[in-house]
Amino acid sequence: MKLKFIASACLLFAGYTNSYGQVLTLQDALHRTENQYDKIKAKQQVVDASAQNTAFQKQQYLPDFTLSAQQSFGTINALHGPMYAYGGLGSAATSMPLAEQNWNAAFGSLYFANVNWNLFTFGRIKNQVELGSKKELTAKADLQQEVFQQQIKVAAAYLNLLASQRVKYVQEKNTERAQIFYEMTHARAKSELIPEVDAQLAKAEWSNAKSLQIKAYDKELMWSKQLADLMNDDFKTYKLDSLYSTTLPVKSMEITAIKVSDHPYLKFQQTKIDESEQSVEVLKAHRKPNLSAFGVVQGRGSGFQSNYAQDLSAYSTNYLKGVGIDRSNYLLGVSLTWNITNLFRYNTKVKEQKYVTQSLQYTFDAQQKELNTLFHQANAQLKNAYDNFEETKIQLGAAALAYKQQTALYENGLTTLVDYTQALFSLNRAEIDYEIAQNNVWQALLLLASAQGNIQLLTP
Repeated sequence: MKLKFIASACLLFAGYTNSYGQVLTLQDALHRTENQYDKIKAKQQVVDASAQNTAFQKQQYLPDFTLSAQQSFGTINALHGPMYAYGGLGSAATSMPLAEQNWNAAFGSLYFANVNWNLFTFGRIKNQVELGSKKELTAKADLQQEVFQQQIKVAAAYLNLLASQRVKYVQEKNTERAQIFYEMTHARAKSELIPEVDAQLAKAEWSNAKSLQIKAYDKELMWSKQLADLMNDDFKTYKLDSLYSTTLPVKSMEITAIKVSDHPYLKFQQTKIDESEQSVEVLKAHRKPNLSAFGVVQGRGSGFQSNYAQDLSAYSTNYLKGVGIDRSNYLLGVSLTWNITNLFRYNTKVKEQKYVTQSLQYTFDAQQKELNTLFHQANAQLKNAYDNFEETKIQLGAAALAYKQQTALYENGLTTLVDYTQALFSLNRAEIDYEIAQNNVWQALLLLASAQGNIQLLTP
């Protein structure tokens, strides 16, 4: 039983290790954030809600169809005279006026079906449907620009994490060199071939190298957390794609023209302008009349008989005699309504919305200019990043050669410890500069992708 448990535990551990060691590509990271990030999920729900609003606006073409059934119990005393029911609420008693008040009461009923259909609204419903469609397009564009912005953040965190991992790797190699150097000097000092102080200085260099390695690991943990947050993922130490640390993007990536209309943010701004312009058309439509057709079918019942005005005993309190249908009516007609005041009232709203549209247009123009400027800056930075990387290759080659020479000289007692440690420091700095310069080429390309609105520039 114990052996079985140990075997199961080993299998689980092996599965965990394989899962942990899986390479996270940039394309996978971008896909994860698009599907897992909560803010993107929230905006997807807004898109779905706007689609339902568009469907609701289309349903305004349907006629109003109302069914009603009313049963009541009360008196029907009435007088000649005018009556106004404020707000449409009132009590109606259908009877000839009686000589005096009485409290005779019976059941009554009213049943009706009512249809009201807006035959022609002079573009009001059509423009509302179009406005609903514009709102839906705006929500979709907002979602796309949110996805793009989030993917830019993920790509930046990905490259920064990769840079920190490469710096940690350099510091690990530097620690190994410092350790080997200390072991060599310590052995020579014990043999009294060199002063003991050289061994202590070598030990200090080894300790400093380990401290730099620990600090580099702290940076890796920090960027790992940020990448996990952006992907809405659990914290872990990611194994990243070596493509971005062993190769460079081809120089043909430098782009000489930008098509700003394809940028997700500008598309979003344009849909907001279109929506505002459509709102103007909706407001204009409210100044026009409305043509409706209506029809009513009605049935009524009463416990009071037709001669009740002459014979006050001609009524029944029986429920069944009052809730049947004794009389029926129908009504058909066409109604044209036009609130003339709306001609003046909505002029102000139209002007207000036009100012909003102009404000959105200015925002669009400003963002377009900013993206153009960013594009040219990114293009120049990408060229500089290539040039700087070539310089770091020269520095690394020279530093590596100098380190080999100083190592050989020191082992043969032909140079001082200070010269050797200076060569060790120069090599470590050159290796870090090389890794950072290579990463900066991809970072510059990321800036170019951000300006152009095309994250696919970074993915093979």
